[in-house]
Amino acid sequence: MFERRISPEDVRHALDDGQAIERYPDATPYPSRLVLGWHGDRPLHVVAADVPGEEETIVVTVYEPDPARWEAGFTKRRTP
Repeated sequence: MFERRISPEDVRHALDDGQAIERYPDATPYPSRLVLGWHGDRPLHVVAADVPGEEETIVVTVYEPDPARWEAGFTKRRTP
């Protein structure tokens, strides 16, 4: 996160106010989701897993999506 200049506050904002654009129900050890959030005009993707039965969210990864791999709006992957 820090190498990508993404702060913990940016991640929290994305998780709180962002939009789940993909779900991974079979991910292990916990089901996870891909969330699109924004920090100003900067898009952020956060992959996060909620621990069942707990009020805990595990952040798997955070990155700024590559426009070459995502369609405008960063909610859908481009087809090769």
